[in-house]
Amino acid sequence: MPVESLPLESNIVEQLAGVSTATLTTVLLKRGLRNVWLRGTRPLRPGEPRLVGRAFTLRFVPAREDLATPESWSSPISTRAAIEAMPAGCVAVVDAMGCTSAGIFGDILCSRMRRRGVAALVTDGAVRDVAGVLASGLPVWCQGVAAPPSVAALTFVSWQEPIGCGGVAVFPNDVIVVDADGAVLIPAALLGSIVEAAVEQERLEGWIMGEVEAGAALPGLYPPNAENRARYEAAMKSAGG
Repeated sequence: MPVESLPLESNIVEQLAGVSTATLTTVLLKRGLRNVWLRGTRPLRPGEPRLVGRAFTLRFVPAREDLATPESWSSPISTRAAIEAMPAGCVAVVDAMGCTSAGIFGDILCSRMRRRGVAALVTDGAVRDVAGVLASGLPVWCQGVAAPPSVAALTFVSWQEPIGCGGVAVFPNDVIVVDADGAVLIPAALLGSIVEAAVEQERLEGWIMGEVEAGAALPGLYPPNAENRARYEAAMKSAGG
């Protein structure tokens, strides 16, 4: 059975919108999580802003001739039905098995997703009707574009179940952050502690960058030794008071 979609608190979205995916991978690495960057997911349109949302998962398997047909688009188990279940603010994460020989979604489906308030589409596959997809305004992270429809290479089988996308295990309601460096997953159960650590890491790195721009050398600064850590904490206390 599909997992119920959960909302994401606006303060979490706001905080993560200020944290780069590069910083998030560092913070997650410190927690022992190395496989969180969804490989092959690149912004279709350069300059997209950083976006945050809970994962709404969709899954394709290899095409089988009796199932992967244009008629399947009218089935109760179809990408069309899945789109109608997507809540506003979610990030649609699609397991296309890295297939780039068929486009999983085109302009009409992306336009409907945008109309429903979907924050972004992330897939390790390709999209089609690229001019229309770009015109839809839906932010997309993917491996590229392909003219053939999904059924030329893939069969859609489910939504809101665990998937693998870009070599990463994605569960419904995990949190996805996307920016120019790609897509990163934060496990739902670790969200609170990761957000807190990531915001602090971003703040620390901002201070370090200021020191570098002022001419400071890197040894003992990045990462900070005890002396520089004390200087940083004093600077933060002064800024806050």
